[in-house]
Amino acid sequence: MVFANRQHAATRLAEALSAYKGCNPLILAIPCGAVAMGQHLARELGGELDVVLVRKLRAPFNPEFALGSVDESGWTYVADYAESAGGTASYLEQEKQAQLDTIRARRAQYTPLRPPIDPASRIVIVVDDGLATGATMIAALHGLRQRKPARLICAVPVAPADTLEKIRPYADEVVCLSTPEFFQAVGQFYADFPQVEDYEVVEILKEAGKLNGGR
Repeated sequence: MVFANRQHAATRLAEALSAYKGCNPLILAIPCGAVAMGQHLARELGGELDVVLVRKLRAPFNPEFALGSVDESGWTYVADYAESAGGTASYLEQEKQAQLDTIRARRAQYTPLRPPIDPASRIVIVVDDGLATGATMIAALHGLRQRKPARLICAVPVAPADTLEKIRPYADEVVCLSTPEFFQAVGQFYADFPQVEDYEVVEILKEAGKLNGGR
């Protein structure tokens, strides 16, 4: 399955998540690519939009490859292959601190006038535009579980089957539209997959704040 763009993928995800329409779900998007998708899901399902801030721990000399991830609290997930890919303890600690700096800067930029929406006792749908290793999604789900949502759902358009198996223990439900056998990168499953910039995320969240009653 190839999606025309992120909007197309979000439309298909909204159809797959239609059981939650009218339940005021909290849609938490992983920046940057998934935020516009989250906006579409919130509109289609009658929910609220916010972001969940997590960052991958990048492999040395290969920043696109995740050795693990870190969430906003500082909790880290380290993949079982991290050491063999150059992720020594000292390297991972340094990378963790660098990514936490980015998370703090994004929080200040994205939601400067309000705290994150509380997921406690809410139906929470965490959306990304696709998963490769699944590291950032694992960090997002782990952190949110500590906040005691009523139900925690991972929703993505595309991911390898083995990645989904790693994700399942962290979520009450996993919704994935396509699990291709030959998977190299998320972008290969989109006809149009542009880079999403921070200023676009800020504008979407400003609009979401108005729609959510200025929360």
